[in-house]
Amino acid sequence: MAEVPPSPGFSTTIEALRLREWLIGPGEPMLVIDQFYADDFNLVVDDRADVHVNSKDGRFYLGWFPSGRPGTDREGWKIAVTGTAKARGYRISFDTETPADVVAAAVTRALETSRQV
Repeated sequence: MAEVPPSPGFSTTIEALRLREWLIGPGEPMLVIDQFYADDFNLVVDDRADVHVNSKDGRFYLGWFPSGRPGTDREGWKIAVTGTAKARGYRISFDTETPADVVAAAVTRALETSRQV
């Protein structure tokens, strides 16, 4: 008996189609901020109560804007890593309502990929 080739597209089960519960709401921002230490990072809280964290070498930046970053459409978090002469850097933005757990996971991964040279 010949094996039936898989059909194109997604296949699923009734169980997979059941509703899921998703984490929503901004959560606890200290899950993100607590990942940084004074030995390697500078932290500044400005007059709007926005929090800015940057690496001592100036190549990593995290901004938390609880009321939204000025001039944006509710940007609540900004992560930026400056590139080098050989490779471009990157920027990631999250909405003010993005759960801090999700932002913390992105920050954790960004920090894990860094190394001292």
